[in-house]
Amino acid sequence: MGRSRRTIPEELLLLALDPATGTTAQPQSLDLGLAGAQLVELALAGRIAPDGDRIAVVLPRPTGDPTLDSALELLRRRGSPVRAVHWIGGPRLGLRQTYLTHLERCGMVHAVSGQMCGVLPTTRYQATDTAISREIRARLDAAIRTGVPPDPRTAALAALAHAVGLGKHLYPGNEGRSCRSRLRDLIRHDPMGGLVAHAVMDVQNGAGAQPRRAPAGGAPPGRSPARATASAAPPARHVPEQARHLAGGMVRAGAR
Repeated sequence: MGRSRRTIPEELLLLALDPATGTTAQPQSLDLGLAGAQLVELALAGRIAPDGDRIAVVLPRPTGDPTLDSALELLRRRGSPVRAVHWIGGPRLGLRQTYLTHLERCGMVHAVSGQMCGVLPTTRYQATDTAISREIRARLDAAIRTGVPPDPRTAALAALAHAVGLGKHLYPGNEGRSCRSRLRDLIRHDPMGGLVAHAVMDVQNGAGAQPRRAPAGGAPPGRSPARATASAAPPARHVPEQARHLAGGMVRAGAR
């Protein structure tokens, strides 16, 4: 994968950065979104593919992006397809900070040290090239306001932005209500982005904190998805056991 193109995790993080304060919106859910964005990027690169509600490695060859390749190797080591919710809900120690540091190294953000309450050291991140952030936002705006089906990358970015709750950050107030609604609707334009976005939302909702076991005879027909057993859950909405501790709070205070 060439570095001439920004990855979806990078774009999601740039969308979340507040240009005025240097902090990230929705920090805890953003950690989940970044893990999901890695899956989408790997799928677009042809390294993984959805298998029902699971993610399967189809080409273990490295992409050339160290952070993505680390995720790809972890998926490969599983040996069998892993549920998207299980993957996204797992601990991702310092993932947000990893991407902030990467953006700083690439010259897209600038780290500003400070203190919280005059005691705790913090680091805030200011965009150094606001044109990049404007371009990303313009693509999202065009997809929302023109009604033209977006390209897969923009559709996936929109789905993840909605999933992590960036709608109110990007389109605040009553005047942004229709834009937030259209942002949510864009989730249907990319199957992989939709699968991952639903998984991110399911983890946030705490659904299925314990794995569900089907009775010996299987789930009775006609049960609602909310009450279905593991074997009868809808492919994109099944929720296995997931970690209770999100990666939020694992990074430096200023990235919050």
